[in-house]
Amino acid sequence: MDDRNPGRRVGVTGSAIVGERVDAAVRALRERLEGFEPLVGVVLGSGLGGLAERFDDARVILASALPCWPASTVEGHEGKLVAGSLAGVPAIGLSGRVHMYEGHAPEDVVLPVRVLARLGIRALVVSNAAGGVNLTFEPGDLMLIADHINLMARSPLFGPVVDGETRWPDMFEPYDAELRTALRRVARELRIPLVDGTYAGLLGPSYETPAEIRALRRMGADAVGMSTVPEVIAARAYGVRCVGVSCITNPAAGISPEPLRHDEVLETTERVADSFQALILGGIGAFGSLLG
Repeated sequence: MDDRNPGRRVGVTGSAIVGERVDAAVRALRERLEGFEPLVGVVLGSGLGGLAERFDDARVILASALPCWPASTVEGHEGKLVAGSLAGVPAIGLSGRVHMYEGHAPEDVVLPVRVLARLGIRALVVSNAAGGVNLTFEPGDLMLIADHINLMARSPLFGPVVDGETRWPDMFEPYDAELRTALRRVARELRIPLVDGTYAGLLGPSYETPAEIRALRRMGADAVGMSTVPEVIAARAYGVRCVGVSCITNPAAGISPEPLRHDEVLETTERVADSFQALILGGIGAFGSLLG
């Protein structure tokens, strides 16, 4: 426990009551937002935090200033929130997600999403860096997530029901069809190539073996990563509509003879950052009329 920030833990949650931690973070964030009501939340994945600079009338809040907020230890994840306007839509961005492989419990990983849902967001845009399982994918491809396969340790909803959530969230369509259609239309208008696929979420932090990649391909996965799935599950428990984009940073293990490196992930996301940001900005602008 951090005495300067009661309730905030670097690692596993332990016996802390999840609902109380969410309540404390919501109260602190509302005080800092001074009446601002976001319509869209955006989770910025590895190396994709540059979108945080595209907010109009931005106010930046350090995650370390919020009680109970988990701290990221991964390069490429800054640890701040940005509130303002994106493409004319009131939005709030999370720059610096946390992962279970850092030692965080699932409920820590999704605390930021639970807080945004309590603030009233109607849609959550998730992004990530992912390895390409589909043999036709190339580094730098942007993949619209059509569905996911949850291969992580346990659900972030495990335990007592948190206020505002449903006990049994429906996952028939975790990634909203209407929002995906809008994002495809934006991609066509901007001439940004966009592929569709299924994202497999694994615990990590080790990269997958060639045998695991072959198994994932047989299961129907097109890309693999170590995030996103818990956040979408938590958002759906509040009825928040979700849409997601993966940046394919490298061929998964066994497809290329080269070993996998985290710096390669950051290099690829930086190379496609302009296209990614344009796609998400255009998408959020299109979502505004759908969420009203």
